[in-house]
Amino acid sequence: QVQLVESGGGLVQAGGSLRLSCAASGSIFSISTMGWYRQAPGKQRELVAAITSGGSTNYADSTKGRFTISRDNAKNTVYLQMHSLKPEDTAVYYCHLMRDWSSTDYWGRGTQVTVSS
Repeated sequence: QVQLVESGGGLVQAGGSLRLSCAASGSIFSISTMGWYRQAPGKQRELVAAITSGGSTNYADSTKGRFTISRDNAKNTVYLQMHSLKPEDTAVYYCHLMRDWSSTDYWGRGTQVTVSS
């Protein structure tokens, strides 16, 4: 069983920055793709960024150039550094783990990010 615990959300003004962290329990972090998703009120959950176990990254078009995903396998932690935040980035941000070569996945409970204009 894996538990994912997000932290780092909060209220920030437009143009500001935040760094989200997601700490994973268990022993499969290093062999898993980690992702950040977000869900705004009334909208579907969407992928923000992902990083594979090998370090390859993928970003939503809306976050390219502003957000950076990274991972520290020694700390079982994935990060999302967010710059130049916009009001439309306001959402609950969720951490996701997908074990390599498996359909096994886990979700965190989410952390709220609110960007004021």
